[in-house]
Amino acid sequence: MSINAFLFDLDGTLVDSIPDLTKAVNLLRDELGLVDVSSDQVRTYVGDGVGLLLQRALPEDLFSANQRTRFMEIYTEHLTDETIVYPGIFEFLQMHRDKPMAVVTNKPQNLADMIVDRLGLAPFFSDVIGAELALQRKPHPDMVHHALKRLGCVPEQTVLFGDHHVDLRAAHAARVKSCFCGWGLGHDDGLQADFEAMTTVDLPIIFPEGR
Repeated sequence: MSINAFLFDLDGTLVDSIPDLTKAVNLLRDELGLVDVSSDQVRTYVGDGVGLLLQRALPEDLFSANQRTRFMEIYTEHLTDETIVYPGIFEFLQMHRDKPMAVVTNKPQNLADMIVDRLGLAPFFSDVIGAELALQRKPHPDMVHHALKRLGCVPEQTVLFGDHHVDLRAAHAARVKSCFCGWGLGHDDGLQADFEAMTTVDLPIIFPEGR
């Protein structure tokens, strides 16, 4: 059966947001009198939403709702200072511009919308589905089901692209195809994806124009 719809995770799949996430984490840590952490460390914090990112980035006794709010203020201020679209992504989206496509991300809705808009990705996507739609986050299938409904697509003909095991679990639970994106921030946790692209160069090979 042919693939006729694409769903994409955002961080680590479409965009590299680690520089700005690292900056925001360290600015908050600086305010709390803590030493900076490396971008490699921040990579290990990403993938499960802002709350868990911050819990991993701060000592347990310093994490609070107020610190989460402060982090969001800092991160929003620096949201697209250095965040970039991965090389090859625009070309791949352009190749499949006739397909219905949506972003499905655990990132807060307003931030996801801003990144997609500011980095020139908005024209390719019918919808951006973020964390404030009263939907359970990935790995729960809620967001994927919502995307399928919004796009009017069936699971069997849809692929979810993601760099993290939460994407693979969400795809499996929603019965859509999965493509693990090996260039990203996460890991597959030993799960088997339907497709695997280790670099963005692999995408048009696995999903050529017309497929």
